[in-house]
Amino acid sequence: MTATRGFGIDIGGSGIKGALVDLEKGALIGDRLRIDTPRPSTPEAIAEVVAQVVAHFGWEGPVGITLPSVIKKGVALTAANIDPSWIGTDADALFAKRLGLRVEDVVMLNDADAAGLAEIRYGDPAACQGVTTLLTFGTGIGSALFQDGKLVPNTEFGHVEVDGHDAEKRAAASVKDNEGLSYPHWAKRVNRYLTVLENLIWPDLFIVGGGVSKKADKWVPLLDIRTPVAVASLQNNAGIVGAAAAAAEGLHH
Repeated sequence: MTATRGFGIDIGGSGIKGALVDLEKGALIGDRLRIDTPRPSTPEAIAEVVAQVVAHFGWEGPVGITLPSVIKKGVALTAANIDPSWIGTDADALFAKRLGLRVEDVVMLNDADAAGLAEIRYGDPAACQGVTTLLTFGTGIGSALFQDGKLVPNTEFGHVEVDGHDAEKRAAASVKDNEGLSYPHWAKRVNRYLTVLENLIWPDLFIVGGGVSKKADKWVPLLDIRTPVAVASLQNNAGIVGAAAAAAEGLHH
């Protein structure tokens, strides 16, 4: 019997969000709970908040958890916008212990990979064919790569070099705000970045997400590249939904 409900937690640099998820629809059940990310955002401090979120919903099954990190075999190998003490932390074991779960019932994913899984499962059916790349534009640029709907985990396409710069230092949504760029000006930078990326991996589809995807009409039509561009359909809940789906299916990376 396949689970119809799951639980996902999305850990970010500013907030930790969790919710019950309807796995048939790919939608949240009721409201999500958001708690500010503790400072410093050490593994122990974050595990404490995650335990509060799980307890709030009274959830006792498998839990999917995203981190802004490269995750291999449950271990965090990088740390973006969270405390550097995460690097080398066995996140699977840490959360399993704090939540009183078996290690196999905690599924850790990179945050963009989780958002991508949600889009593949519940978004545009075209995303399941060929090579699809999800890019989340936020503080940095997160990426998720899929071949015929199967995740290739831990891509870090936000760090591709573009014209001598780390791509996300020029084209992240935060750069638009920090430098006061207009949408047309910022779209030119995004266009340049996508051109470099499409020449590296030749995708069949780009999906653009992150908070700025809510204003997609102001910049996506300005893009002039050969690859079709779709707008993420799950917006900011994609990480929670993807994490819950991965936990229900026992997808470990």
